[in-house]
Amino acid sequence: MGLTEDFEAAAARSKQLTKRPSNEELLQMYALFKQASQGDVSGSRPGMMDFKGRAKYDAWAKIKGKDSEEAKQAYVNLVNGLFEKE
Repeated sequence: MGLTEDFEAAAARSKQLTKRPSNEELLQMYALFKQASQGDVSGSRPGMMDFKGRAKYDAWAKIKGKDSEEAKQAYVNLVNGLFEKE
């Protein structure tokens, strides 16, 4: 399988986790998925009262400039690691 197929499989597998990942792991998954599929973060940062949206935006902004292929591989590695922890 190629990296794109591995990435898509990991995205599907992530929904089958029986143990909920930590908030930090969830943010990392979100950021890597968005970076791999859409590229660098765009738009304005959510307002002060949108805590969830702000955390997601910040997590994505932290990896700005990461290559799509790197982000895909990091996402696959993260999801595989979460399954090993279960």
